[in-house]
Amino acid sequence: MQVRDVMTARPMTIAPEAPLETAVAVMRERRLRHLPVVDDAGRLVGIVTDRDIRSAILGPAIAEYASTAERGRLRALAKDLDDVQVSHVMTWGALTTGPDALVAQAAAVMADARVGCLPVVEGRRLVGILTEHDVVKALASTLPSIKGADPDDYFW
Repeated sequence: MQVRDVMTARPMTIAPEAPLETAVAVMRERRLRHLPVVDDAGRLVGIVTDRDIRSAILGPAIAEYASTAERGRLRALAKDLDDVQVSHVMTWGALTTGPDALVAQAAAVMADARVGCLPVVEGRRLVGILTEHDVVKALASTLPSIKGADPDDYFW
């Protein structure tokens, strides 16, 4: 099974210049944990995740417990969130996969890197996103249905 068979095609995206508040609103409204960041030509430049947003919002509160290098970055984010752009908090250089990759290989990369998604790119152009949910659905589609089955057959 290839990534193209299970990925979410044409995912919701955001521009790097967009206000962080916009990313938060989109992610909350659409119930997303990952939002690819693309330029005007549709090229992937990074990804903003719920973890990136939590770090930006909670960062100033925990700055005193961080290392000196991290403290400076956290204090820089302490300004009003209206002024914070997606590019200030996103993950640059996100791990990616191609649409022809095997789902099992992409899942192994996700597990090894401890990431919840892989943007799917052709060249540098974003064509989809593969999330943990997509991988689990793909795995579930290969298993026999358990609807109406005796739960004792599956749980021990």
